[in-house]
Amino acid sequence: MARDYQLVSADSHVLEPPHIWTTYMEKRFHSKVPTVVPDGEGGEAWQFGPGTAPAPIGIYASAGRAHDDIRWTGVTFAAANQGNFRGEPRLDEQDQDGVDAEVLFGSARMMSHFYSDEDPEFHLAGVRAYNDWLAQEIVSVDPTRLVGLACLPALGVEAAIAEMERCLKLGFRGVWLNTLPSVGDRVRPEDDRFWEAAQANRVPVHFHVRIMKSIQKPKPKGVRGGDLTGLASVGAADMIVQLSEIIESGVHDRFPDLAWVMVEAGSGWLPYLLEQLDDRWERNRSWLPVKLRHKPSEYYRRNWLSTFMIDHYAVKNRHALGVGNLMWSSDYPHHGCDWPRSRAVVDEMFEGVPADERRKMCAGNAVRLYGLA
Repeated sequence: MARDYQLVSADSHVLEPPHIWTTYMEKRFHSKVPTVVPDGEGGEAWQFGPGTAPAPIGIYASAGRAHDDIRWTGVTFAAANQGNFRGEPRLDEQDQDGVDAEVLFGSARMMSHFYSDEDPEFHLAGVRAYNDWLAQEIVSVDPTRLVGLACLPALGVEAAIAEMERCLKLGFRGVWLNTLPSVGDRVRPEDDRFWEAAQANRVPVHFHVRIMKSIQKPKPKGVRGGDLTGLASVGAADMIVQLSEIIESGVHDRFPDLAWVMVEAGSGWLPYLLEQLDDRWERNRSWLPVKLRHKPSEYYRRNWLSTFMIDHYAVKNRHALGVGNLMWSSDYPHHGCDWPRSRAVVDEMFEGVPADERRKMCAGNAVRLYGLA
């Protein structure tokens, strides 16, 4: 019997386990892979190289803890929810939260270790190891509930296409891009080969929080609580520009059937941006370097979906954005999640919303995009 999807998280996460790199990478690379070390405060951390500060896992495995108890340090792999990195327990944790399926992203912090290495073979081996682990130990447990996205290397267009096509054979349902395919700071003509391949394979492309415009070494950790401005504007601060740049590039005219997903940047702010893009396009369209065939807002509604967590304005603005363009997400197991209370949180946020519209935003749009029906 087909699953009746009522609540699908379009943005959840996995935590890479201690054995991943030595199990899935060749032995010749083992001297350079991240290793698990004590975090100095009773927990565990990843260390990205000899002499570098430990990068604690606590903030990435904070599901179920009270807000006042969440901190970077003090969490071990053994004490964390085992569904962070194991498939069977993850299904149990979904059941506790009332969630029917999740779309899974890895850690950009972790992948930056491989992206920033000078050896392209080590870089690619790390990306492939992550994808192989996710496919074999997580997604394979139940592909109808654990939706895998392939992480792509930052080694140019051909390498990105090759890894995408390899991962489609492993059962992945989309790709997660940390950089543009050509690793440029804007969409370039050479990127078109990747967009063409993704469109031909009906593969949605995802940008999580932001697009890396330059590759940097991973940062060990932030300050507990960070800064309120950064926490409140994460994602939107970058994507308000990067989404606009992608639309402005004309890529949607060249690849009208390619689906794009903006993840963990919120959605409630989008109507204002789309209004302003439309207005400036109308006033300046005769001399813009790229002649768009349609208003910018039409490309968003035709080609994009965006996720949201606690975002009452996304729900209120659903008709301005398009009910078919929005997907709820839990951010599990990161500190933005409300596990195991997601059902109650969603009920409050969607109070008064017609059932058919709620179903689309909470499950139906994801089911359609990832072919879960």
